[in-house]
Amino acid sequence: MSNSYRSHRRRKKTSTGKLGLAGALTGALGIGAVAVAIVALRPDHQGSPSMSGTGGEAAGSAPAVTGVPSGGPSPAPEPKTGHELSFTTPEGYGYTLAAVRSGTDKRPLSNSTPPKDGETYAYADYVLTNNQRRPVPLDFPADLFMPLDSVPSSARERCMPQPGIPDSMCTLPNHSEVTARIGNAKAPYSQDGDTVLPAGGSYIVRVASDLPVSADTPPHDLRLYVWDARFTSDRKGVQIPLP
Repeated sequence: MSNSYRSHRRRKKTSTGKLGLAGALTGALGIGAVAVAIVALRPDHQGSPSMSGTGGEAAGSAPAVTGVPSGGPSPAPEPKTGHELSFTTPEGYGYTLAAVRSGTDKRPLSNSTPPKDGETYAYADYVLTNNQRRPVPLDFPADLFMPLDSVPSSARERCMPQPGIPDSMCTLPNHSEVTARIGNAKAPYSQDGDTVLPAGGSYIVRVASDLPVSADTPPHDLRLYVWDARFTSDRKGVQIPLP
């Protein structure tokens, strides 16, 4: 599916979202006006959208297409989760994450290519909540980690160790997608080219590996971590615990 997109952060470093802020200072008694413009560059993970406004969905705006299934995510009941953890970006955007489950599947996302015999894909589902009273950009803070020995030798060079995460764990290139909206949450929408989460909305996100893992990988050995510096000020991985 073309509207699921890469959430693996080793490619994030080469992609940035832009957040524009402008302010103006007006002097008196003949002192000229001074305009100040500040542009903050947000290191974006694999094309994750930024947000240029905080208003509601503009009339005639198209449904979100980045990181969201075509037709939008379907409604779902609130799942059982592990302990919730909240994160705030330098721009002040707030997100709460809670893990739902992890597992393996030969086609965890609709665009997954069937692997060869003896291999499968790893995935994990988590609840992503916009914990603010304003819209925020759709962002995918969590990465999926699996035991290094479950990764085929041909793919191990794609693993990247991260501070605070055991060296025995590997994160591979992956994609994330909003698969459902919880309760009365409104669907993410497109605003000025950005994908936005409505205020207070909760959504189920699936992150799945792009590269296959061993078919006998135990689901309970898969882990979710948030490690990107935008979410962890000490630059150490934080585990999102499963139920």
